[in-house]
Amino acid sequence: MSEWVKSERQAERERVRRSHARRSASIATASTVVFVVLVVWVATSSPGWPRVRETFFDADEFAEALPKVLEGFLLNIKIFLIAEPLILVVGLLVALARGIRTPAFFPIRALATLYTDIFRGVPTILVVYLIGFGLPALRLQGIPTDLVTLAIIALTLSYGAYVAEVFRAGIESVHPSQVAAARSLGLSHAKTMRFVVLPQATRRVVPPLLNEFVSLQKDTALVATIGPLEALRQAQIHVARTFDYTAYLAAALLFILLTIPLARFTDHLAARTRRRRGA
Repeated sequence: MSEWVKSERQAERERVRRSHARRSASIATASTVVFVVLVVWVATSSPGWPRVRETFFDADEFAEALPKVLEGFLLNIKIFLIAEPLILVVGLLVALARGIRTPAFFPIRALATLYTDIFRGVPTILVVYLIGFGLPALRLQGIPTDLVTLAIIALTLSYGAYVAEVFRAGIESVHPSQVAAARSLGLSHAKTMRFVVLPQATRRVVPPLLNEFVSLQKDTALVATIGPLEALRQAQIHVARTFDYTAYLAAALLFILLTIPLARFTDHLAARTRRRRGA
């Protein structure tokens, strides 16, 4: 059996593509370097740069603040890892509740709609305040008083509303003919959702869900408003003691190191989804 050999036209096409890719990469690299150099030059040549460098870019203060800020950042990660699965569960349940059309379950659908309207309309920081200070003030038996637990509840309630709408959009993007076909085969509504609709909807909403979780990781810093010693609170304590803002820079860098890889992974999944749909 003869081995397949590329035609001259195909080889030339691939050579041109590689040449264009190298040229594009070179231009992008050069423009990025020029832009970065320009920004650094403008910043360092400004009249207030010596003061800014002393206040925000002190290497000694950075080294001193980093251990405590890193210790607090581990709490941010803990809150994120606990809240994320809870948000997925709440969001999916609310999305399914909003999709119920049976008249007998109208109160459940109305309650789910009211929940999404309220918690999408209230800023997350206000939800953190209301849950963090309001629930313990009720003094009801069984209500948690641990600040971290209250922060997780607040983030779950706030982000659950956004994630519910993401799930609902994914569910509604599945063509009705597939639901009709599943029901014609004898599947119940619950089995149709489980085996036909949800698998497709979940694949479609993965990129927007990851975008929500990028925002969630940043918003874990909001729990500092009710007292937990996470990264932002540790930085605030250091700044209050030294009157130097380099600790805030340390906290910002830790958040960047965590969120940028997740954001790039989200972009990769979105691009792969577009390629699959195009194919």
